Amino acid sequence: MVGWSTNLLLRSRKRKRRNFSKTSSLKPKCNYIQQEKCNYTHQENVQEEEDEDDGGFRLKTSACGVQPLGNLYFSSCAHNLRNTGLGNLQTLTDELVLDILGLLDATHLANLSAVSKSFYIFCTHEPLWRNLVLEKFGGDFLFDGSWRFTYVKTCTPLVGKGGLLGLKVKDFYSDYLFQSWLCANLEMRPEWLKRDNILRRRGISVNEFVRDFEEPNKPVLLEGCLDGWAALRKWDREYLVEMCRDARFAVGPVEMKIDDFFRYSDQVREERPLYLFDPKFGEKVPILDSDYEVPVYFNEDLFSLLGKERPDYRWIIIGPAGSGSSFHIDPNSTSAWNAVIKGSKKWVLFPPDVVPPGVHPSPDGAEVACPVSIIEWFMNFYSATKDWKKKPIECICKAGEVIFVPNGWWHLVINLEDSVAITQNFVSRRNLLSVLDFLKKPNASALVSGTKDRVKLYDKFKNTIEATFPGTIDQLVQKAEERMEQHKKPSFWDSVTDTKAGAFKFSF
Repeated sequence: MVGWSTNLLLRSRKRKRRNFSKTSSLKPKCNYIQQEKCNYTHQENVQEEEDEDDGGFRLKTSACGVQPLGNLYFSSCAHNLRNTGLGNLQTLTDELVLDILGLLDATHLANLSAVSKSFYIFCTHEPLWRNLVLEKFGGDFLFDGSWRFTYVKTCTPLVGKGGLLGLKVKDFYSDYLFQSWLCANLEMRPEWLKRDNILRRRGISVNEFVRDFEEPNKPVLLEGCLDGWAALRKWDREYLVEMCRDARFAVGPVEMKIDDFFRYSDQVREERPLYLFDPKFGEKVPILDSDYEVPVYFNEDLFSLLGKERPDYRWIIIGPAGSGSSFHIDPNSTSAWNAVIKGSKKWVLFPPDVVPPGVHPSPDGAEVACPVSIIEWFMNFYSATKDWKKKPIECICKAGEVIFVPNGWWHLVINLEDSVAITQNFVSRRNLLSVLDFLKKPNASALVSGTKDRVKLYDKFKNTIEATFPGTIDQLVQKAEERMEQHKKPSFWDSVTDTKAGAFKFSF
C-alpha cells in the first residue's frame, strides 16, 4: 500500500490531524500528473489521513515511493532511480516491464525485488500480487491489508507483517505507476457529483412509464417503488453473512464466501476494486430471491418464456466505494433496471448514438476498449462532456431508488460507498425487435452473452414468441414501419418552405 505528502503548488488550508504526518490535496490541470510537484516515500504500513480541502482532491492514504515524472525537473537529484536500477531494461516502457514481470511466479518476483530499489518498486506493484493470489488460491484467501502480504500470509500463516516492511525509496519517477496509485487513493470530487439531470418520477402508472420512457427509450429514476421490499429492511451485512453462510458468489474471476469478500472490501484500496456480481444468487440462497420482487414497470419479460434456457438476466451486486463498471452497453440489446438496496451509485449515461469519450468499440461491436479506470475517466474526460451538445444523463441513485436503463445506452456506474443492489435485464414488446435483430446478426456467436447456445438463441426465442403470442412480431414490425414513414413525412412547415432558399414556396 502507498501514501502521500506534498509541499509545492498547494494553497495553505486547515487540516484535521490524528497524530499523522502532513496530508495534502492534488489540484489537477490538463494533465494531472505533469502539473504537480510532489514528494513522498514508499512504505506498506499505510497511515490513514483526512484532509479538508476547498476544491482539490481528497486523498485517503499516505506513503508511496513513486513520483510523477514531471517532478524530476524540480528535483535536486539529476537522475531517475527507475533507470539506473533497471540497467539495460530502462528503455522498456513501464507497462512492458510489468507485463514481463507478470509472467513470473511469486518466488522469482521476490528474488528480483532484491536486485535494486527500482526492481523492488516494480516487483511489489500490487496488481502483480493480486493476479498471483487469484490464480493460486482462487477465492480461498483472507485479504490482509495488501495483496503481497495476503499472498505470503496465505502460504505461510505464521509470518508477521514485520517481515514485509517496505523500503523507503527516493528519486523514483514514473507517471504510469504514480497514476495507478493516485487513482486508487482519490475520492470523487464534488463537481463530478453535482450534475443531476435525469427525470425522476414517483407513483406513475405502468402506462405512463411505457409512454414517456420505455417507448421513447429514455432513462428515468423511479422513486418509491421498492417500499415493499423486505430487502430494504433486512439486507445489512450481518443478515447477508448469516443467510449466505458457505455459499460462494462470483467476484471477478473467482468465487468467494460473502464474509471473506466483506473482509476484502473493508480493507481494499486499489484502482479497480473487485466487486461481487453474481447471476445465480437466487438459486444459491433462495431466501434472497423472496426478499424482493420485480417492480411493476418491468413485469413483462419475454425472455422468461425460454425458462432455464434464457440468458443470464439478474445479478446481486455488492461492492466497496470506488468499485463499479466502466462504460458498456447491456448484453443482447436488453433494457435493464437497477435497484439500490444499500449505499449509493453515481451514473453517467450516453444515448446509443453517442460514444463516450475514451471508449473505443470495435466496428462489429464485439469488443469495447475502455483503457482507463473509472476514476481516471472522470479525471481526463468528464469535464469535456459539459460542452457537448448531447450531454450525458447523470444522477446519484440512492437506497430505495431504481434507475431504468434503456437498451443501447452506454453507461458507467461507480459506488460512492459500500453498496448492495439488484439488477435485471429484460425484454418487453418495446425492445423485442431490437433484441431479435441483435440475436440474428452474422457475428451473433461473438456478441450474444450469458448463454451457452449463442447461435440458436435467435430461432428458439423467435419461435417461442410466435407460438405464445401469435402475430405479435408482425404487428410490431408494422408499427415500426409506420413510425418510420411518419418520421419521413414532411411537416406543415416543410411543405410550405423551400429549404434550399430559406423562403416560402408559392404554388399558384
